[in-house]
Amino acid sequence: MDVAHYILERLREIGVSHVFAVPGDYAGRFLDALDADRHITRVPTINELGSGYAADGYGRFRGVGAACVQYGVGGFVALNCAAGSWVERVPVAIISASPATSDRLLESQQQILFHHSTGNLDADRNAYANVTVASEIITDPSLAPGQIDRALTAMLTFHRPIYLEVAANVWTQACARPHGTIKPVVLESNAKFLAAMVAAAWGKIVSAQSPVLWFGVEIQRYGLQKLAQRLVDVSGLPFTTTSLGKTVLDEAQPQFIGTYAGPASPAVTRDVMGACDCPVALGAIITDDYLNIMASSYAEMIAINDDYARVGSTYYAQVTLAGFLAALIGRFEEDDAFPRNWDAVDPCEDDEEVAPPGQLTYNRFYHQLSRFLKDEDLLDTSVLVLGESTSLYVFGNLFGLPRDSFVAQAAWGSLGHETGCALGVAIGSGKRPWVVAGDGGFMMICQEISSLVRANVNAAVFVMSNQGYAIEQAFVDITAFTPQGAFAPFDVLPAWDYLALAKAFGARGFRVETVEQLAAALTEIEGLSDVPALVEVVIPQKDLAPQLARLAAPPPPLRKYNRGPE
Repeated sequence: MDVAHYILERLREIGVSHVFAVPGDYAGRFLDALDADRHITRVPTINELGSGYAADGYGRFRGVGAACVQYGVGGFVALNCAAGSWVERVPVAIISASPATSDRLLESQQQILFHHSTGNLDADRNAYANVTVASEIITDPSLAPGQIDRALTAMLTFHRPIYLEVAANVWTQACARPHGTIKPVVLESNAKFLAAMVAAAWGKIVSAQSPVLWFGVEIQRYGLQKLAQRLVDVSGLPFTTTSLGKTVLDEAQPQFIGTYAGPASPAVTRDVMGACDCPVALGAIITDDYLNIMASSYAEMIAINDDYARVGSTYYAQVTLAGFLAALIGRFEEDDAFPRNWDAVDPCEDDEEVAPPGQLTYNRFYHQLSRFLKDEDLLDTSVLVLGESTSLYVFGNLFGLPRDSFVAQAAWGSLGHETGCALGVAIGSGKRPWVVAGDGGFMMICQEISSLVRANVNAAVFVMSNQGYAIEQAFVDITAFTPQGAFAPFDVLPAWDYLALAKAFGARGFRVETVEQLAAALTEIEGLSDVPALVEVVIPQKDLAPQLARLAAPPPPLRKYNRGPE
């Protein structure tokens, strides 16, 4: 077996059946082997951001993703994607290739700069070392199996990305065949520390008047959804999720109080979390959206994720999330006071903002699209994909979504991720992506509409067209949204002809300005089976969704983007 086929065999073994790729000459032999493989399909994308984002979206549903990019020029582009996967616990293998071993010798000895090289042949590997659990350069085929196996094992164990770079001539060189299978290392809790943490946590829970379970994305990433649901059932406690962790559990159950996004949360969620005297954060990545609750409830909080475990201000080493969940469930099962009765909350809507009748706004679009998906019984066959924009906080207010039906890069927050990952979401989940993007983010990755067309994916991509970075402007200066205000010049975007863009890429184009036009477009979009829809949703530039207004309103020290003294 050669090195190219060794990597493919191991990828197939761990569940990869698609590799998202942009071609490069150094990786040519690997791509030849990939195209000849009967078990793994190469999925072309237009640029490396598309490959990395698609692999990330795929990995969120399949448990692992893979992208192949060109050395240097491609690797540094995909580095941003790997960083997002690192932060949000998505196992993705970034596969690259670099100059052949003989060329590497010439570059080091005679200072010949080979194409796409910075002059430092370790540069890509060194950059990826910051956002991967393994970053390898493979120049010796006899060592390749060990390097590959160790990297893949680390990826599965820690649910983080890896980087594998192979010298161009090594792809076709012989190596040992795979021995054994690739499995994650099972991490166990220290029994003494686990018992101490559970005892301390139990004391806080039973003495609290209004504890709330607060689930994060690690519940899904680490395969703990059945345990988390069991905890909800045996405790009877209400539960919420982070924005990143939305739909880790089925939301159509009475104990769900809405997704908690700090001030951007629905009113009922804000009320319940405001009264909570013991937040139990399980697998949650707590971002600066949650500065308020961290300031008010740090000492009362129980929190455990991949990075730390604590009860109040006491930290516990060597306690795993899985171990803590199982032990906490055991305590609830032993106590006659549980499960507690919890009456379902009323997901009343916030007041509609003032706007002329029929004109689309963020919230009117949100209400109309969400009602359409519910009324047409499409939720179980759809995935909502939201950008790091106003849409994330507006659609985060939804109740009743099924498990694993919401994707947002809510922690890393790279603009354009939503459109870029749609291809991977569609292939990885087998469901239809309904993407809501800000126009700023979409402009960064618009060419991936072509990748959706090429793959015959019927994603629906809605671009909220207000010709500005609205979320950025809200945090910089929210008075810009008043009648007398004006957007900062750096937050203003150019006008695009989205219908012409859709035609150029081969997608179906729509432009909607009113609720009536949106209703007609949604009906037509529902019938599309093998072509994506690109929909320009025209909204006023100064349309400030109430959710974003609340999020941007705290004093400067608590703002998500604190630009300096006011």
